[in-house]
Amino acid sequence: MARTSYLFTSESVSEGHPDKVCDRISDTVVDLLLSRDPVARVACETLTTTNRIVLAGEIRCAADVAPEEIEAAARAAVRDIGYEQDGFHWETAHFSNHLHEQSADIAQGVDEGAGAFKEEGAGDQGIMFGYACDETPELMPAPITYSHQILKEMARLRKTGERPEFEPDAKSQVTLRYENGRPVAVTSVVVSTQHKDGVSLEDIRELVRPIVKQVLPEGWFPPEDEFYVNPTGKFVIGGPDGDAGLTGRKIIVDTYGGAAPHGGGAFSGKDPTKVDRSAAYVARYLAKNVVAAGLARKCTIQLSYAIGVAKPLSVYVDLHGTGRIDEAVLEKRLPEMVNLSPRGIRTHLGLNKAIYARTAAYGHFGRTPDADGGFSWEKTDLVSDLKSLA
Repeated sequence: MARTSYLFTSESVSEGHPDKVCDRISDTVVDLLLSRDPVARVACETLTTTNRIVLAGEIRCAADVAPEEIEAAARAAVRDIGYEQDGFHWETAHFSNHLHEQSADIAQGVDEGAGAFKEEGAGDQGIMFGYACDETPELMPAPITYSHQILKEMARLRKTGERPEFEPDAKSQVTLRYENGRPVAVTSVVVSTQHKDGVSLEDIRELVRPIVKQVLPEGWFPPEDEFYVNPTGKFVIGGPDGDAGLTGRKIIVDTYGGAAPHGGGAFSGKDPTKVDRSAAYVARYLAKNVVAAGLARKCTIQLSYAIGVAKPLSVYVDLHGTGRIDEAVLEKRLPEMVNLSPRGIRTHLGLNKAIYARTAAYGHFGRTPDADGGFSWEKTDLVSDLKSLA
């Protein structure tokens, strides 16, 4: 029997966290190539450390994209994040590009064959999960939602100049108490933020306080002894200068904060033929529509794929005992509503666009769909069809 009363914690990291810097650079490369060739193939990994940026991976693009353009795009991404520090500066960091052509062996499993004899297959095997719940208006778990919002607001204030004391690297962590399966209070908040030298820890604490109060529901601010700001002390050296970063190391931050399963594949740096990314997006899309339609308070969807095979090997739905419909009905009908082949997903969600750099921080899910097609997987346009099933 599922527990109904417990504490649950999720964390987020800012766009200036070393791993998130790498995610942003990798997704910037994806956007650059997709802007030149909508069917470009990209698998770009990034390493950052003290004044160094290294790219590696495989690409294929019908248009010519000069190495200088890739370097300029990567540096622009770092500049936008806000790194102009002695230990990591967008303009002076050493840059190495080791991207090369995609393996022909991988390409032959993914590409469509001649005529209609072979449909485009998945770019890799694997399992992908989507999740939604009714804890927040975004239909996301509350702890990860609040953790993201705290850091997003801190970044906004830093970039507008309202809070110049903040530097780009930061983390947040929010613990909620659940009663009868519903969040009822925040029991603790942790925020660690890089800051200008000379700013006192007490000053940082008081700068963070109103941001946390603004994000949390009224009356949910934790007890004073459970409000932790920079608990290790001074935090001046940060970002890639303080800790090396790699693409794809914050997959729980990117998804549901640990409140739902994760298939293990990272998103950033991958074009949408990679089902690690596109199938996780469509699984979230389907789960969100199920909850938005009122068919359940919680919904987990698992999809599985084999490299070179177009159709999913399995579709699994779990409504966690909150459903108004049989899961087996959804397992049959959802693939009829959305073609879950790699091409079908990309077509339905419009994924062959330069829409990925914006996903690299503050979560891939629970965001507002953009007019240009960004975050299309957050739309709830299946609600009317799903309601008819009930």
